[in-house]
Amino acid sequence: MAVTDEAILKIKDMILRGELAPGDRLPPEKELSERLGLSRSSMREAVKALEVIRVLDVRRGDGTYVTSLEPRLLLEAMTFVVDLHDDDSILELFAVRRILEPAAAGMAAAHMDAARIAALRGHIADVDESKSVEDLVAHDIGFHAAIVEAAGNSYLTTLIESLSGHTLRARLWRGLTEENATARTLSEHSAIVDALEAGDAKLAEALMIAHISGIEHWLRRWSTSVTDAAETSDL
Repeated sequence: MAVTDEAILKIKDMILRGELAPGDRLPPEKELSERLGLSRSSMREAVKALEVIRVLDVRRGDGTYVTSLEPRLLLEAMTFVVDLHDDDSILELFAVRRILEPAAAGMAAAHMDAARIAALRGHIADVDESKSVEDLVAHDIGFHAAIVEAAGNSYLTTLIESLSGHTLRARLWRGLTEENATARTLSEHSAIVDALEAGDAKLAEALMIAHISGIEHWLRRWSTSVTDAAETSDL
């Protein structure tokens, strides 16, 4: 094992054992390296690595602290990875959404109350055929975010948010090119809310799968048609 990796694991172990809690300041570098039996250089590299993934916060002239360790903070590294993907991977992102969002909808069914249902129906009522595609997509993002938030799992919320933002272009394009996109989206959303209001987790999951799969199916067809058109123009 590389010495730096060993230092990272030892600091992680201190956090897991409760020796370091969120917000705590780490001992000075010299003291910490002696306590863990590691060189100061390897300790310094470990701290840099843990700062990058938001486990530690290095405050110049003050010291090094354990961050809040909140899911949104720790999962920023995943968002960075998603940012690096190009448009060719968009179908893979939708596939992951198809796995995660139905699970979130099923979990949300157990936490729905009158206020949450009213808010979801309000999202739907705010959009009709007269609205722009941008309004439709804004509604879609808000609607899905409200359901995910109701699931009550901050890790799941952060994961889905990081994926959802990167499918924005595809959702806009679908709204521009697919006939009756607004009516279809609102109808599917209404059905999902009905299932959530009834507390039917399985039905909510199934409807969410169908909803996201519909976008995925359209995107596959659209990608194929674009590819075919490009190949024909080359002939």
